[in-house]
Amino acid sequence: MSPGRRYGSITARLAAMAAAVALVAGCSSGPGSGAAGAFAPPPVPMAEPGAVSEGDLYMVVWDGYAEPQWVQPFQQQTGCTVHAQIAGSSDEMVADVKSGRYDLVSASGDASLRMIASGDVAPVDVSKVPNYAQINSTLENKRWNSVNGVPYGIPQGRGANVLIYNKDKVSPAPTSLGSVFNPDPSVAGHLSVYDSPISIADAALYLMHSQPSLGIKDPYSLHPAQFQAAVALLTKQRAAVGDYWPSSANQQAAFAKGADSIGIGWQVVVNGLQKSGHADIATAKPVEGSTGWSDTWMVTSTAKNLTCAYKWLDYITSAQVNAQVAEYVGEAPANTRACTKTADPGFCATYHADDPSYWANVYYWATPTAHCLDGTGDDCASYPQWVAAWNRIKQQ
Repeated sequence: MSPGRRYGSITARLAAMAAAVALVAGCSSGPGSGAAGAFAPPPVPMAEPGAVSEGDLYMVVWDGYAEPQWVQPFQQQTGCTVHAQIAGSSDEMVADVKSGRYDLVSASGDASLRMIASGDVAPVDVSKVPNYAQINSTLENKRWNSVNGVPYGIPQGRGANVLIYNKDKVSPAPTSLGSVFNPDPSVAGHLSVYDSPISIADAALYLMHSQPSLGIKDPYSLHPAQFQAAVALLTKQRAAVGDYWPSSANQQAAFAKGADSIGIGWQVVVNGLQKSGHADIATAKPVEGSTGWSDTWMVTSTAKNLTCAYKWLDYITSAQVNAQVAEYVGEAPANTRACTKTADPGFCATYHADDPSYWANVYYWATPTAHCLDGTGDDCASYPQWVAAWNRIKQQ
């Protein structure tokens, strides 16, 4: 498998996804915390390991999270045989977990709360994961991986969604989200946009700063007028879009052949382009801040191989392996000691792994719910509304 992280085809298994999404309509949590307000998840017992390894481990993962380089040593050490299914999108991942076939899932923040709300994942006993003590505290007990202080998984890593641009075609160098939401006419038809409803949050973040009168406090908590403003901005942007990219590999290819000249994407795309000789490609974090993602290893509520599952949780988040995975997929590792284990001594500096100020204004993906995540009411646009709006935007 090639590096390049997650894929984003929003059409995959949409019907199953919609059923799962409906269950989070009553969820609520304060910004950045694990508190869930009125949200009470189904009473799923805490997953606990046994004394004997079962011999098998079934997981649904992002591309790059279950590569032979670290799966084979794990199997040799534990006797647990890994069976990994690569997910094509967060929505597909949610549907896969609902099948009941898997023990573990490597969920992003735009999926994890949905699975908690639907009872498809279980609380995790972090005391049974020794390497949890080394996990960056800024990723623990957050609204996408815990409820009322109860952890539902172990953080894997994180990344920011930054501006990517061709220095030869975009001048001056962009510094604001305005460069993609009010683009210069010279880039019309060459704008790169992630093909996912969660991209609505990027527009909301821009409006939070450019139109403060809208009163947006959280790009995932949008009241009707705020949501309509974000959709209107994306609808206006549509004419300049050259590519709605479904995967980082697609975005990288579009920049490489010169079809795209500016957009929002991941640092791993820039790294890949620069390594392949495209010195004209650069990246910048917007002055408004950025959206971002943090992935969490979660145990399903139907897991049949819990001992192997817990062995994997501890193994994959160990400093050495967490460093290997982070370098392979392109993310800042969650283990605070992983940066001393990377093959590239400058890797963590590139991904700002040890720079708290960099992450201070990164708004991590979270599932939008009717009960506003920022605690401002119960009339916010829920994820099904985001999906419907996104499909309308692309059809313009």
